[in-house]
Amino acid sequence: MIGGLTRLVLSRIGWFFATGDERDAEILALRHQIVVLQPQINRPRFTETDRTILAVLSRAFDRCRLGEVFLIVRPETVIGWHRRLVARHWTQPPSRSGRPPVIAEIRRLAIRLAQENPTWGYRRVHGELCRLGYTIAASSVWNILRAAGIDPSSDRTGPSWAEFIRSQAKAVIATDFLCLDTVTLRRLHVLFFIEVGSRRVHLGGITTNPTGAWTTQAARNLLMDLGTGFRFVIHDGAGQYSASFDTVFTAAGITVITTPPRAPRANAFAERWVRTVR
Repeated sequence: MIGGLTRLVLSRIGWFFATGDERDAEILALRHQIVVLQPQINRPRFTETDRTILAVLSRAFDRCRLGEVFLIVRPETVIGWHRRLVARHWTQPPSRSGRPPVIAEIRRLAIRLAQENPTWGYRRVHGELCRLGYTIAASSVWNILRAAGIDPSSDRTGPSWAEFIRSQAKAVIATDFLCLDTVTLRRLHVLFFIEVGSRRVHLGGITTNPTGAWTTQAARNLLMDLGTGFRFVIHDGAGQYSASFDTVFTAAGITVITTPPRAPRANAFAERWVRTVR
């Protein structure tokens, strides 16, 4: 391309010293040769150097006169060559900077860590991934959890009550009272215990006056026949569940959970069994 431009410049050095009549005659001779050769050539072939020279020279003419100057090529084509020349000059090479895509393995692992550890936020998940040797930004972990429908915030204090019950169902015992009125209008209080995992019901006793001492003895009787593997017992805040009642279970390594007031759904399995009996 540079050699073609050099030859063009050298061949026109003497042309600048010619008189006006000589220039006009030369231009007319060249244009006439083009007119003669144009019907004999179906489609002229332009090299990249030819296109560059014509594109550069086209800036020296008024765009309205391009049709008079260029005879073997359409003016629109020359304008297109010039636009490509300018675009190629200013176009920068594609940049390879930017954040690399997240590998599918890291995505699956981040979601798994968040699902198996409900108390972890996205920063804790990010820290565990880094400890495992994975390179990923904390914001990418946030986006992954958000897209998977998992709350990425780090202020999650623990699993919901429903999630806790489902995960610990086989280790949970729920207890409550079933109240029944006889035909003589006597009210009987039936103390029962239900294994949440298997739905097996244990009868603690029936009385007309459930006191703290009575429920405590019923708890001792239950533990004598109860199997192992239970970690939690759930009951409401009724006065019959005295401190000694709770002590019986804590001494056996079972954690006592008292449900909030006016929250029957917190002890839903026991409440549902009461409705089934009725």
